[in-house]
Amino acid sequence: MADSAKASLIRRIALIGNCPPRLCGIATFTADVRAALTAAYPQMAVDVYAMNDIEGRYEYGPEVVCAIAQDCIADYHLAARQINESGADVVLVQHEYGIFGGDAGALLLKLLDRVVAPVVVTLHTVLEQPDPGQRLVIEALARRSARLIVMAEKGREILRRTHGIQPERVAVVPHGVPDRPLRDTAELKARFGFSGRQVLLTFGLLSPNKGIETMIRAMPTIASAHPDALYVILGATHPHLVAREGETYREQLAALADEIGVTSHVRFVDGFLDQEHLLDYLESADIYVTPYLNAAQITSGTLSYAIGLGKPVVSTPYWHAQEILADGVGLLPEFGDVEGFARAIVGLLDDPAHMEAMRCRAWEIGRGMLWSRLAEAYVDICAATLVARPVRLAHGNRHSRAAMPPRLGAIERLTDNCGMLQHSIFDVPDRDHGYCVDDNCRALMLMHRFSGVDAARADQLALIYASFVQYAWNARIGRFRNFMSYERAWLEEEGSQDSFGRCLWSLGVTAAEARQQGLRRWALHLFDQVAPNVRALAYPRSWAFAMLGAEALLSAHPGHAVARSIIGDFGERLQKCLRGSRRQGWTWFEPWLSYDNARLAEALIRAGQRLDDRAKIDDGLAALAWLDKVQSSETGLFRAVGTDGFGREMTPPSPFDQQPLEAWATIDAAEAAHLETGEGRWAEMAWRAYRWYLGDNDLGTPIASLADGGCYDGLMRDRVNFNQGAESVLAFQFACCAMARMEQAGSGVLPRRINGAARAG
Repeated sequence: MADSAKASLIRRIALIGNCPPRLCGIATFTADVRAALTAAYPQMAVDVYAMNDIEGRYEYGPEVVCAIAQDCIADYHLAARQINESGADVVLVQHEYGIFGGDAGALLLKLLDRVVAPVVVTLHTVLEQPDPGQRLVIEALARRSARLIVMAEKGREILRRTHGIQPERVAVVPHGVPDRPLRDTAELKARFGFSGRQVLLTFGLLSPNKGIETMIRAMPTIASAHPDALYVILGATHPHLVAREGETYREQLAALADEIGVTSHVRFVDGFLDQEHLLDYLESADIYVTPYLNAAQITSGTLSYAIGLGKPVVSTPYWHAQEILADGVGLLPEFGDVEGFARAIVGLLDDPAHMEAMRCRAWEIGRGMLWSRLAEAYVDICAATLVARPVRLAHGNRHSRAAMPPRLGAIERLTDNCGMLQHSIFDVPDRDHGYCVDDNCRALMLMHRFSGVDAARADQLALIYASFVQYAWNARIGRFRNFMSYERAWLEEEGSQDSFGRCLWSLGVTAAEARQQGLRRWALHLFDQVAPNVRALAYPRSWAFAMLGAEALLSAHPGHAVARSIIGDFGERLQKCLRGSRRQGWTWFEPWLSYDNARLAEALIRAGQRLDDRAKIDDGLAALAWLDKVQSSETGLFRAVGTDGFGREMTPPSPFDQQPLEAWATIDAAEAAHLETGEGRWAEMAWRAYRWYLGDNDLGTPIASLADGGCYDGLMRDRVNFNQGAESVLAFQFACCAMARMEQAGSGVLPRRINGAARAG
């Protein structure tokens, strides 16, 4: 039994990869890893999360706790949730580009970004010249993983040279091999009908990249020198090849053997054998052959097995073969070199003493590659990741009342003469994703909140964002477009209902708050064009955004009948939703929580204030108080409802991924509640949400980039998402403006609002 001290740190591993009965090398490897771990550490649970490449399910065994459809993002999210709920200590991924969905398998990252436990990734393919998608995935995996594992030193060297990954972050663990004694081949040859033959063997899934043609073409020369030579080609045709063209490739190989007259020296054994049967075949071989055509193969399980069972090897010099055969256990003719293969094999068959020495040396090397050794190495690596988990920073002073002043720096970084770009890669604007009206209407509202030396520049930017909102209006169908490419081409004729609601919100705020009278007139004019189409909105958040815009407009134009009717109509709908969904322990507008949650409560409170409707105010306050409880951690920190828990009916919210938008919405709602009641609890709610940006959060890590007013895109389970998109930057700047208002009111005490008028609290 392996070292129990290290194993005691790990109670459960989540193992992600393919799994039998799926037919492929990754599936076999995953099953072997699990078997090795559970044999060495029987007290450890190893749950398999199996990747599916077909619409239906495979008939998995009980070790598979979750199946993930390769191209279904919802399955990746569900698997992440199940891993977290299982209490897995480590997530162990078997990575091959083709088994995960998305460009170069990028959907795997959607899963890993949602798991709590440290991640260790075994890379089965490492490329010297990855395409852009492959490069992005590997480098994202390197950032997400506590450790990478490769099966050869060449893999570690390529990761350093091609991707800049530090060698100490990459462990080399050879492919595992079974533990069998070194046996004479005669007994097993008789079992398979090979008696009296010199057996040359290749095994594995049959496909054109294996170079079988090279060996078949070498057989006339080999058979001429050794008439008892038999080349055995063991393995089923690759399932993907069968799906495309049936057994055409196998038939072509058989036709080639017949054409050159070596049919009696070539035997096909068609089938995907269980491991014990496969190993018996391998033990019957005198020489193992891998004539692969691709040099960029970083590992070969079949080659590892051959070494583990003590087989002399003749192989092309692909990377793994060069490394594992460097110690006198094999010969390396060049790729496609028919004469070279014939010469190497005939030379070995002519020299039995040399073959026996190679055989013994291979078996000795194999003792260091046993599955039990791999299990020990994997557990050592996993235990080290747990010991080395980063210590979370101490939380700051929760009684601080120091808000950062609003800053334009990060906003300007994301803005060009068209509008505000949606996304960044770290803090570099990402033009690939273009623009959206959602961000530009938020930016338009924000510009009216800047004052002092920034006011003039903010007014210039406001015109850019207003122009974008105007251009987004599709008067022909009475809707706003949302997404625009960097080339200034709209990607849709109609955006979401939320986009419509946000645009109306920005118009109402601009009509009431813009410093430029021309901008106010424009906003009122467009509001009047847009508002008649608002009745088609069917979702609570869309109603809330529209209500906030109408309420803002009424502060400047109290007689605006359409704005008042929007508040009245949608306010009734929101109140009806709240009362219909309310249950014991659940005081909310829907049976689930989602994004921008506090906006629903804020809209109902502000509607009640504007309409002098006490019932709406009380219902909104009750909902906000309930949300405050579910958005608080056990230690009293603000904890935004995480995206991983969106839409889970009557279920406590998931704590990750936490988005900056939620803290801003909470601050605005708490401000509305405090304005109504004057109660200090709402001011404290706002400050707790604000301090989330500054590091009073679950990781004790600042979300905001204080130098230029930027903000990172979210709080993950074990780190910050360091991209700085427009939504996040704007949310933090809105929050700074709101807290500045509270500070200016004096010690966080805002004037109390009664029946639409303000008085001292």
